[in-house]
Amino acid sequence: MPEDHLPENRMPVIRVPARPADQNPGGSIFGGWIMSYVDIAGSIPALARVRGPVVTRAVDSFEFKKPVFVGDLISCYADIISEGRTSLKVKVEVYAQRMSQGEFSVIKVTEAVLTYVAIDENRVPKQIPVA
Repeated sequence: MPEDHLPENRMPVIRVPARPADQNPGGSIFGGWIMSYVDIAGSIPALARVRGPVVTRAVDSFEFKKPVFVGDLISCYADIISEGRTSLKVKVEVYAQRMSQGEFSVIKVTEAVLTYVAIDENRVPKQIPVA
């Protein structure tokens, strides 16, 4: 898929504008700000699939491809890519919609894979329900 267009026929799980308070001294948005939204975005399909609470077990991969700047609108797309007995992996792709000097562009800025674990009321891993 081209990385200069939003994914077609898919809805982002979250969209968030980057604000001045999210900027680092280097002029771009803090990586941790993006990471937090990636984790939230990844948890949304995990919660829906498990039909209950999940916790983040691991960040299997995380790549910052391009910087995010104040004024960018980030869109996070998340899909379950594999399932185990109590855990699942979610791939999250982040695109920035950017208006710069009168030009509009879309840029893939981040890609990550995270592992979530289904938990019960005692915060103990539980089996994922049959689909």
